[in-house]
Amino acid sequence: MSTKASYKINRWGKGYFSINSNGHVTVSPENQSNSGDLYKLTRSLVERGIEPPFLIRFNGILRDRIRCLYDAFEKAILQFNYRNSYRMTFPIKVNPQFHVVEIVQQAGQKNLIGLEVGSKPELIAVMALEHNPDSLLLCNGYKDREYISLALMTHKLGRHTIIIIEQLYELDLVLSIAKELNTEAQIGLRMKLSTSGSGRWKSSGGDLSKFGLFPNEIMATVELLNKNDKKNWLKLLHFHLGSQITSINAIKNALKEGARMYTELAKDHPSLDFFDVGGGLAIDYDGTMSATNSSMDYSLEEYARDVVSAIGEACLLADVHDPIIITESGRAVASHHSVLIVEVIDVTSNAYQLELLEQPPSEHDLITDLLQLKKNLNEENCRETFHDAMEAKERILNEFIYGHLTLKERAYAEKIYRILLCDIRKQLNMLNEVSEETTFLDKYLRDTYFCNFSVFQSLPDSWAIQQIFPVMPIHRLNELATHQAILADISCDSDGKIDTFAGAKGQESFLMLHQYTTDPYYLGIFLVGAYQEILGGLHNLFGDTNVVHVELDENGEWKILKLVEGDTIEEVLGYVQYRPDRLMERLEELIERSLKSGLLSPAESGQLKRKYKQALESYTYLVV
Repeated sequence: MSTKASYKINRWGKGYFSINSNGHVTVSPENQSNSGDLYKLTRSLVERGIEPPFLIRFNGILRDRIRCLYDAFEKAILQFNYRNSYRMTFPIKVNPQFHVVEIVQQAGQKNLIGLEVGSKPELIAVMALEHNPDSLLLCNGYKDREYISLALMTHKLGRHTIIIIEQLYELDLVLSIAKELNTEAQIGLRMKLSTSGSGRWKSSGGDLSKFGLFPNEIMATVELLNKNDKKNWLKLLHFHLGSQITSINAIKNALKEGARMYTELAKDHPSLDFFDVGGGLAIDYDGTMSATNSSMDYSLEEYARDVVSAIGEACLLADVHDPIIITESGRAVASHHSVLIVEVIDVTSNAYQLELLEQPPSEHDLITDLLQLKKNLNEENCRETFHDAMEAKERILNEFIYGHLTLKERAYAEKIYRILLCDIRKQLNMLNEVSEETTFLDKYLRDTYFCNFSVFQSLPDSWAIQQIFPVMPIHRLNELATHQAILADISCDSDGKIDTFAGAKGQESFLMLHQYTTDPYYLGIFLVGAYQEILGGLHNLFGDTNVVHVELDENGEWKILKLVEGDTIEEVLGYVQYRPDRLMERLEELIERSLKSGLLSPAESGQLKRKYKQALESYTYLVV
């Protein structure tokens, strides 16, 4: 099997990632003919003193994802003779990092790309950003007076802001505050779909969903607008089926319900210009193109065609104007553009490959039986031997607990047991069958590759919801990878690991990696541009990683545009209310006591203070 096939890079990479003749991962940021070497970029960053783990953001991929989305909808609009246009809004909750939002705005300026905010802090973050006055600013989420006041005031800054009503009380506030500010408002209505989505977030739709207005509440809202002579305020209808919608059938069903609601409202409200079908456009994380939680059973082009055709047909049938279609496909835009680079720092193994060279410590019958099982193992009896080995493992523990086996004897017996399992797996592999025995052995005999990063900080969805992210070495790919492995981070939590991967045959319980040596060995964790940075936690006080923004020039050379340094220990301690200046004061008090008691010499005290201060100013991750 080729390296590309074993890591499925052609499936989830979408043309952005490949492998060159040197066995290095390459990146084509805008799906262009020239590409850059990811391993060379990594080595260049390390030589500059930028230590892993670090996140690389490829600005060109972000631009290309936006281009792909617009191209798909423009083609669908032409194909179905749709009588209006398409716009995208980027929900900044997906990745609210300033430099990411800035690139999104720049990339989508000619297409009037908008922004969607879901909270007051998010609104404040983007209010002062440069913008095209014709681009949209959509305000979602729970709202208080201050949130609504700020949203209404953005009109005086030249923003095209639409406040989306998700709870009945919000319209009363908008009416009241608009009157106080002597301004008009533009509002949207978020409908509560009866249709449910698919995948992990399917509960975002349906009657029990968190947000949205039931049909009777929509009618009450419309009547309140009419009563206050503000019928023309209604500009947008919105629904959101959920994130990472894995099945196109769920999207089609939601569109039928949503389009019908739009046509009913549009008959009496000609001011209704926009139909926002929300987010949900999925990412094929595991490369299977299926309806699993980490994939999707449709393409971007199919999604665009289904959205355009469903809305266009409904409007033709109802004889109402076609609205401007809006999507909030943040995951589909941002995921591919970020790659996390981590370095392997140690390996432990359950797979004993060494022969028994030492003499048995005794002639205990359990040791004798295990040695005999190993000697007699062959292809015909390998399954029976496996079951005998499992029984022997239980005997080892029981004999030790009840004092019939010494520690030296137990250690020797367990070594035979592990070597025997390795031999059994070799025999079973010759049979080329998947069975309970092979599944157990694949898990039990996996190596653990320890990597210098925190799952909780950099891949929170991997830990919290078992999201699959593609992982592979970024170099040595012209060598045979012989070790079945899982990844462990440097946190002190047993959950700090990755043990499910996108493999050649679907999701697998191991990743094929190379023999670990003293030379640096780098892995890339891909498609991490959506949600991971902002959801990351400070477990064990590991902070944000270093981040670099890069561009690829016409010669295939990398240009580093921006470095965002990761958190120092001092900064992270400040997040949890430790004041570094006070810590230094307390350390000095302890040093003075130790000097008086003779525990420290003056030279040692100076060295301790310098080390402590240097550590406060250092990266939270290991210095390899």
